[in-house]
Amino acid sequence: MAINPMAMLQMKERLSIFQKDHPRVFPFFNMLKEEGLQEGSIYEVKVTLPDGRERVMNFKMNANDIETIRILTDQQSK
Repeated sequence: MAINPMAMLQMKERLSIFQKDHPRVFPFFNMLKEEGLQEGSIYEVKVTLPDGRERVMNFKMNANDIETIRILTDQQSK
């Protein structure tokens, strides 16, 4: 599978915008990375909708998740 350079540039731009809009997200992931992301850890995500309804989900961290977080945090630091 060939890597599309334009798609990579767009992804980098989008990550930069996301980081500016949400400055605490990547430092949080970096903190997790530095503390040692561990397979089997359970992560919970809670979303509060504008009308006050809440949605909550959790997942158990696996090796693929750890690699994805490492790639994303490495990309944002470039």
